[in-house]
Amino acid sequence: MTDPTRLPADGIFVGRARTSQAAHPLVVTVRDGEVIDITSSAAPTVRDLCELTDPAGYLRSAKGKAIGALADIGANSFEAKRDATKPILLSPVDLQAVKASGVTFVVSLLERVIEEQARGSAEKADAIRADIAGLIGHDLSKLKPGSPEAMEIKAKLISRGAWSQYLEVGIGPDAEIFTKCQPMASVGFGADVGLHPVSTWNNPEPEIAMIADSSGRIVGATLGNDVNLRDVEGRSALLLGKAKDNNASASLGPFIRLFDDTFAIADVKRATVRLSVEGEDGFSLEGASSMAEISRSPEELVKAAMGPHHQYPDGLALYLGTMFVPSKDRGEKGKGFTHKVGDIVTISSEKLGALTNRVRLSPDCPHWTYGASHLMRDLAKANLI
Repeated sequence: MTDPTRLPADGIFVGRARTSQAAHPLVVTVRDGEVIDITSSAAPTVRDLCELTDPAGYLRSAKGKAIGALADIGANSFEAKRDATKPILLSPVDLQAVKASGVTFVVSLLERVIEEQARGSAEKADAIRADIAGLIGHDLSKLKPGSPEAMEIKAKLISRGAWSQYLEVGIGPDAEIFTKCQPMASVGFGADVGLHPVSTWNNPEPEIAMIADSSGRIVGATLGNDVNLRDVEGRSALLLGKAKDNNASASLGPFIRLFDDTFAIADVKRATVRLSVEGEDGFSLEGASSMAEISRSPEELVKAAMGPHHQYPDGLALYLGTMFVPSKDRGEKGKGFTHKVGDIVTISSEKLGALTNRVRLSPDCPHWTYGASHLMRDLAKANLI
């Protein structure tokens, strides 16, 4: 069977899995195509493993027990056809805060301005997009936030009446950092991802997420889908919480690739992130974005999220933002893209594998019922803490 996670053969990976044999989630790694349970009192959670001096070194030599082939467990992880008696993959983070960066690609800044100008109306987006592109051009990938050039473009947009608070975080000195979901609330490979039922204009956001320990040290990376409700956020930026944080709206996985001699922050900065959407209606969409075009570095974004001004004792997972905002029409011309229930979304990158999820409405996704308190109780019962 082909591995649906497309995990590369090299690299040191850590993730989480659930089996019917244990009440608590397992900390797992992958060796020779097998998923290995390495849960121990030394690192009973992924958070604890990431706090170690050398997480990759620990993982490389950690003893464990195989729970199944990655290809089989990956296939069984799809929500629609799970066998509850067999292992499934979970989100690879547990106690970490889950945060996100917004408008970190200047190209996508235009789409945010368009969202706001359109007031959540997909029908108006194309006309506004053409108007703004005609004013300032298309190639903004080299624009550095806070630079004189950025301030000149900002002035042009303001004079045109296209000022937006997104300009402040997109090309100004301060990054946008927001809470994507609570610890333990993210979903993993194969899970359903949720859309709030009020939304009629929404899209996936394919991203790389940095994994940092409590000191701010970046220890690895994973893929993420920062599911977005364009109409809700477009109505008001103050509705960001409703647009971003809903049941099953934060997906991460399939595994965290830890930094070692085969993978480093430079690989993240060079990565290409690919997206495919396959609808039950026959619609398909594909795209790719280059992390080389990010306007703020991963290190800058992690420092904006945590430091002397804000601490995270359990570390964090930080989505880095996306430049891919799909505008391909789906149905009536000019209305652009929006999800339909049943869409299969796959986000992939060569060194991180593939993250696949099915789209449903948030109330119809499995409700989040297993939190940090449940995890602590189950680990204590297993004498792991």
